[in-house]
Amino acid sequence: MAKVAWIGLGVMGYPMAGHILKRGGHDVTVYNRNPAKSMAWVAEHGSGRAAPTPAEAARDADFVFACVGNDDDLRSVTMGTDGAFQTQRPGTIFIDNTTASAEVARELAAAATARRFGFLDAPVSGGQAGAVNGQLTVMTGGDAATFERAKPVIAHYAKMVNLIGPSGAGQLTKMMNQICIAGLVQGLAEAIHFGQRAGLDIPAVMETISKGAAQSWQMDNRWKTMADGKFDFGFAVDWMRKDLSICLDEARSNGASLPVTAIVDQFYAEVQRMGGQRWDTSSLIARLNAGDKSKT
Repeated sequence: MAKVAWIGLGVMGYPMAGHILKRGGHDVTVYNRNPAKSMAWVAEHGSGRAAPTPAEAARDADFVFACVGNDDDLRSVTMGTDGAFQTQRPGTIFIDNTTASAEVARELAAAATARRFGFLDAPVSGGQAGAVNGQLTVMTGGDAATFERAKPVIAHYAKMVNLIGPSGAGQLTKMMNQICIAGLVQGLAEAIHFGQRAGLDIPAVMETISKGAAQSWQMDNRWKTMADGKFDFGFAVDWMRKDLSICLDEARSNGASLPVTAIVDQFYAEVQRMGGQRWDTSSLIARLNAGDKSKT
C-alpha cells in the first residue's frame, strides 16, 4: 500500500481517485479547489482524507496525481505558493493526468528533476464513462524507470497504460488523439446529416456501415444520440476547444499542417455560439441541422 495524493476532483479526477482507493487499496489524500468536493469524496468512500492545499496533500505521499483544467491550473497546483512541489519528497513521483501543453510538461519535468523526484505527463482518453469504469487509455511521457514504478498505480483506473517517449510525449500523443477525434466526429456528423436529408433509414444504414471500413468508436457510441439530437453524453465542447487550441499552438511551433483540425475547431466555435458550450463533442451535427452549411 502506497500513500497517494490526488489533486483535482472534477468529472474525471473524482472517479479516478476512487479507483486508486478501492481497487488499489492505497492510502489516498485528496485536494480540490472547492473543498466541499473533497469532503464529499471522503464521505462517499468512507476512507481517505481531505487536505486544505496541494502542498499538504503531497507532503507524505509516495505518488502525487493531478487532473486539473489547463496549463495555468497545473502550474498553480504544482509550483504555486501552496503547490505540491513545495513539499513533495525526493524519490517520489508526480503523475499529471491533465490534458495540457507539451511545453508545461517539459517545464514541470525539469522542475521535478531539480527537486530530485520523478515526473510523468500522462493525459488520458476515454471520457467520463472511461473514468467511472476505470477503463481509460493513458499515454505517458517520461523516463522508463519512473514509468515502471508508477504504472501499477496508474493501472487501477486504466485499460491501457503505455510509455510513448520522453517528457512531453504523452501530451503530444493526446494531441494526436484529439486531432483524430475532431475529424471523425465531423465526418460522422456530415454522414448522418446527409442520410437524414436523403430520407434513408439511419439505423439500417449504421447497422450496415458500422461493419465495414467506416466503423469507429464514435460511430458505435454516438450515432444514435447524434441522430436524435441529444448531446449530453460526455466530453464538452468547451473542453474540446481547449484541447484543439493546444493542438493548433503546437502545430504552429513544429510546422505541422492541420487544415481539417482548424476548420473543425471553428465549427465547434459555432456550436458554442448556438449555446452548446456544455454539449458533448458529437454536437457538430447540430450546426448542420440548423442549416449552417456555409463552411462545410
